[in-house]
Amino acid sequence: MELSIYNIKGEDTGRQISLNESIYGLEPNDHAIYLDVKQYLANQRQGTHKSKVRNEISGSTRKLGKQKGGGGARRGDINSPLLRGGARVFGPVPRDYSFKLNKKVKQLARKSALSYKAKEEGILVIDNIVFEAPKTKDFITMTNNLKVADKKLLIVLSEPNKNVYLSARNLKNAEVVMVSELNTYKILNAKSLIMTEGSVTAIEQIFNA
Repeated sequence: MELSIYNIKGEDTGRQISLNESIYGLEPNDHAIYLDVKQYLANQRQGTHKSKVRNEISGSTRKLGKQKGGGGARRGDINSPLLRGGARVFGPVPRDYSFKLNKKVKQLARKSALSYKAKEEGILVIDNIVFEAPKTKDFITMTNNLKVADKKLLIVLSEPNKNVYLSARNLKNAEVVMVSELNTYKILNAKSLIMTEGSVTAIEQIFNA
């Protein structure tokens, strides 16, 4: 697959770059994508939810009524879950939601996500992004030049660039990541993927390692 290379002014440089078919042209595996996205979202959960159980409620432990003959449910003290203000039955407790996923499955999921983006023509390659200073205005100008200002963007860089990161930080529809931070969820969550030439090369090196 051949894509034209643009600059930050939105001009075609006249050069093209070839995308590796083994990464951007394979048949997407939806189940691998599901598992990888599920793991990513699960890892974002803090798992600090907690409700008080019976032995944590402040109250008297005196039995309120007879065990039998009252005509109602058997209950003990005022902390009973049957009473208002009592404890909760089987309430949430702190837990870890993360789970293991094989590296090959995660790699297949990322390849599948990139293949979907390539089929949807959602990948745009630019030669490089260079800002003299961190300015959101310059970033917006670049997106307008590339005609993607109205889309949710994911900018993929091959090396850290503080000016680009700070320029996009205030925009809710744009996120800047390194190649090493690229994951299935972020690829699919973005409408358009803007990649530098260096990031395309770096992705091929990672997947072919």
